[in-house]
Amino acid sequence: MLIEEYHFGSITIDGKEYTHDVEVRWTGEVLDWWRKESHLIDVEDIKRALAQNPEAMVIGIGESGLARVTDETKKEIEGKGIKLIIDITEEAVKTFNIIKEEFEMEEGKKTKVIGLFHLTC
Repeated sequence: MLIEEYHFGSITIDGKEYTHDVEVRWTGEVLDWWRKESHLIDVEDIKRALAQNPEAMVIGIGESGLARVTDETKKEIEGKGIKLIIDITEEAVKTFNIIKEEFEMEEGKKTKVIGLFHLTC
């Protein structure tokens, strides 16, 4: 499973195009990702992802980086020992792919990485 392409408002994963924000899991599962407040990423918005006990979480905060991850959310993620990477969505997608590929190639295992990607703004 690889994220093939990202453009404002669209992300292509394994040949399928999504036009809404997504949660992408190391298992290959792609889920809709909705937030209570569009450009604010709060603890409540990441609970489903946290329940998967990932080793790393990559959050794409939009094309221009307008979405904001609250300090409380950062503390919640990092407090569980999860590596947190926050970047504009284009870079976050690249980082997600790198994390996923590097560990599969080097160690022959899957790193439990989850990507949360805001596709606009």
